[in-house]
Amino acid sequence: MKPSLRFSALILFGWLLCDSLSAQTASRIKPPLPDPPRLSASSYLLQDFNSATVLVQHNADARVEPASITKVMTAYVVFHELQAGKLALDDLVTVSEKAWRKGGSKMFIEVGDKVLVEDLLRGMIVQSGNDASIALAEAVAGSEAAFASVMNGYAAQLGMQDSHFVNATGWPHEDHYTTAADLARLARAMIQEFPDFYGYFAEREFSYGGIEQPNRNRLLLLGPGVDGLKTGHTEAAGYCLLASAEQDGMRLISVVMGTESEQQRNDQSLELLVYGQRFFTSMLVQQGQEPIGQLRIWKGAQDTVAVQVSADIHVAVPRSQVDDVRTVVRVQQPLLAPLAAGDEVGRLQVLLADSVIAEYPLQAADDVAPAGLMTRWWHGMRLWMGAGDAATGADD
Repeated sequence: MKPSLRFSALILFGWLLCDSLSAQTASRIKPPLPDPPRLSASSYLLQDFNSATVLVQHNADARVEPASITKVMTAYVVFHELQAGKLALDDLVTVSEKAWRKGGSKMFIEVGDKVLVEDLLRGMIVQSGNDASIALAEAVAGSEAAFASVMNGYAAQLGMQDSHFVNATGWPHEDHYTTAADLARLARAMIQEFPDFYGYFAEREFSYGGIEQPNRNRLLLLGPGVDGLKTGHTEAAGYCLLASAEQDGMRLISVVMGTESEQQRNDQSLELLVYGQRFFTSMLVQQGQEPIGQLRIWKGAQDTVAVQVSADIHVAVPRSQVDDVRTVVRVQQPLLAPLAAGDEVGRLQVLLADSVIAEYPLQAADDVAPAGLMTRWWHGMRLWMGAGDAATGADD
């Protein structure tokens, strides 16, 4: 080869090598995750529904007045009554004077009216009727005060440790409070437990007695995939919104408390939801009740046991880091028989890059009976000689 041709070939090879290295470098560069929104709301939170992972939060544990978002808890109690068969959608409720007299937003029911439970639910959820809320509370518990006690009982069961209710409407009271984090717990429970009733929160208008009123949650018209839940407003609470949206297989829950206007609560709730939808994804990393693998077991009638987790495991991660998610099985050997199905035998860790982002109990999928005397003796000898000392881990 002539020197000039040899030089040209070297230049060409250098270009190709540089292009290849540049392509490899570019493939390793991932879009950075933008900083989360910083809102003017007094407290706010964005949570992935499937995994309960909190994506954004500010003052999420600060006590605030829930205003009419209280009616989500009122609906939660009523839905339990419906599910238990203690109440029916076509039951008629007689409107009391207390319900009729209550101020604020109204469904406009009259004293002595007999109103369907389903109409009262729509009047409360869509129209935010205080009169409907009290009528439902009295139908369930006899009085609003007794109903509030039931509300607090359910709040305790849901782990809403910083919430306390004294009425069914959200009417201001110094002992009536919650937090953004607690409202997210309530919303998640509502959607999980009552998918058949949750649709009421997506209705855009409701008409009763010839009076049609729009849903006060205007995000139903503005937000991508928004299908609930409830607005709230009092002078002390400010403008508040508990919302949920589902898009591309990911459901998000947003809570915005204490904004200065209806426009602000809409804009800031939308900003949270769009941030989550655009930059995060919800992944199913392991199905519940599905065998993950086989683990060595000692002194048993069988040498291995299948392991699993009890329920589906989801994680919410930045879209640019999906390929960095993996699972690791951690088991401290030796694992000894007998075992019963459901016994915890280790932990399943979910890692994002090298960081553990979630951890779940790993369970035996089947019973394992003890082996016979000779096998137990032989396994005991092997363990004594160190055969089962090492901790085991397996990556998926």
